[in-house]
Amino acid sequence: MKIAIFTDTFYPDINGVARTLKRFTEYLEAKNITFKIFAPESDNEDYAASHIHRFKSLSFFLYPECRLALPNLLHIKAELLKFSPDLIHVTTPFSLGLSGVYFAKKLNIPLVGSYHTDFNQYLNYYDLQFLSKFLWKYMNWFHHTCAKVFVPSKETFSQLKQQGFTNLEIWPRGVDCKVFQPFYHKKTVREKYRLSKKYLLTFVGRLAPEKDVDKLLAISKSIPAEINENIEWMVIGDGPLKEELQEKAPSNMKFTGFLTGENLAEIYSVSDLFVFPSPTETFGNVVLEALASGTPVIGANAGGVKNIINPGVTGFLCTPGNVKEFTNRIVDLLSHDSLRIQMGWEGRNFALSQNWDTIFEHLLGHYFLVIQEQSLSKYA
Repeated sequence: MKIAIFTDTFYPDINGVARTLKRFTEYLEAKNITFKIFAPESDNEDYAASHIHRFKSLSFFLYPECRLALPNLLHIKAELLKFSPDLIHVTTPFSLGLSGVYFAKKLNIPLVGSYHTDFNQYLNYYDLQFLSKFLWKYMNWFHHTCAKVFVPSKETFSQLKQQGFTNLEIWPRGVDCKVFQPFYHKKTVREKYRLSKKYLLTFVGRLAPEKDVDKLLAISKSIPAEINENIEWMVIGDGPLKEELQEKAPSNMKFTGFLTGENLAEIYSVSDLFVFPSPTETFGNVVLEALASGTPVIGANAGGVKNIINPGVTGFLCTPGNVKEFTNRIVDLLSHDSLRIQMGWEGRNFALSQNWDTIFEHLLGHYFLVIQEQSLSKYA
């Protein structure tokens, strides 16, 4: 099988789509499955490979980490004719995704798509709600020629079905439980990051309006003083609100910028709670990483996050934006050590069941079916 992937974000970009695709292409390489990627140029010129074709690009205003490429259609056509893929997978609905849809139709190549980002929810945070109707029309049009549209969670599946999408399939996410695990040496990690308080609460994600990160400040300031004096916060990530948040943040909140790999995993592992107020996730990779690290999660009861957390077992779900509810759950769990520890182990057990290889095998099974169905239709 030969696969052409069209995406407007790829490694070394730091976001859920780029990380998922990087993991997928590593799996394809391990299985000796041939692929080519069409993606925007990267700021990191050190990362290059013969199977990745990069194009000049501009930043997308709603999501600067996602690029709007300026594709060379003649170059793309030449590469596709030379490569002769069995299937095209488009992962983003921007210029490169459009190129993939166009050439799948023009060259009669089976086409599948995947839906990763809830841009409709993002509109609410940028005062662009008036674009919602247009956005859904465009998203329907973009995906309607796909033989399959892969979505990361049951919640996203239901949302898209209500909007008239068809051929939906769930493609969940896995987690590397060898990297994200609770067995790092806690004393060493705490010394490394100069953690001195009894409890560590953590957030990981893009520091942007759609993640509802301003609620972190409100939550941190609403915790009773006698408990708050024993708490440190670590906010991991970057984005347009970072400077504003740092200026307004309490003295017990540290901002680390982006962290990846073991550096990130270490902090998860020594955290007592992972607090994630974002209501706009189609999945919530960081939530699964926290659970794999043995850290209970208090998250927003919205999006894909509600399909990961088992309330009362691996964490709690709170009404989006409800500072009091988040605060009460934090206080409850910090006051009950045995329950918090039990939730951590339950989260770890759940994460161990979310195996990447099994997930990718399932995806390839759908690829085979799409290729076979289009091949048979030629002779019908």
